[in-house]
Amino acid sequence: MLSAETEILLGVLFFGAAVLYSSVGHGGASGYLGAMALVGVPPALLRPTALVMNVAVSSISLYKFARANGFNWRLFLPFAATSMPMAYAGGRIHLPVAWFGALVGAVLLYSAWRLFAETLRTDRPERPVTGPPPVPLALVIGAGIGLLSGLTGVGGGIFLSPLIVLMGWGTVRDSAAPTAAFILVNSVAGLVGLLTRHPVLPDALPYWVAAVIVGGMIGATLGAKRLGNRAMRRALSAVLVIAGGKMIV
Repeated sequence: MLSAETEILLGVLFFGAAVLYSSVGHGGASGYLGAMALVGVPPALLRPTALVMNVAVSSISLYKFARANGFNWRLFLPFAATSMPMAYAGGRIHLPVAWFGALVGAVLLYSAWRLFAETLRTDRPERPVTGPPPVPLALVIGAGIGLLSGLTGVGGGIFLSPLIVLMGWGTVRDSAAPTAAFILVNSVAGLVGLLTRHPVLPDALPYWVAAVIVGGMIGATLGAKRLGNRAMRRALSAVLVIAGGKMIV
């Protein structure tokens, strides 16, 4: 049972994470997990809480970025085709607490590294775009990310979007809307799989969802206009390092 002060603190942290993550087309699950890990939310509540808020924010990001930049279906469908069933399967898997903590901690540390690495980019040109990946490769990658998404309670965007850019399959602008859609479908699939097995949600969730919706609207609107947020990303990466280390330990 969380205290009223802790619930309010989490609402503020969730709002901030939603603003930051939605500005790059993400849902913010790793940020929500990091915040909950810092204040000691019970493990049973971590995944469903993060996924519900992920669904809300990724929906907003999808609308904003698809409207601003269009939607590249070839960067979405092959990955999503295998990620959805694997996210559902991952959501139904109950990991021992120690394994779950280590896995989520690793995801948080990876997320921190990705956020910080992006702040080191200045005006360097992006890798030349060669086009979408071969469908068989996209299917395999989608399955792997989907399983990890369901197991940890993230949507998978933190893995997919940098991969698309680093491999030259699309630009940051190209990947924003497909990544948001990928996060949305994986979050829904993982949440359904999880709730069929262990339907536990916190009482404060409606208020937290309201907070991330407002944050998502702000962040996605600013992100579609390419607003810089280097300092905020570095601050959040530091928080994720602390939370990730806490989960692993």
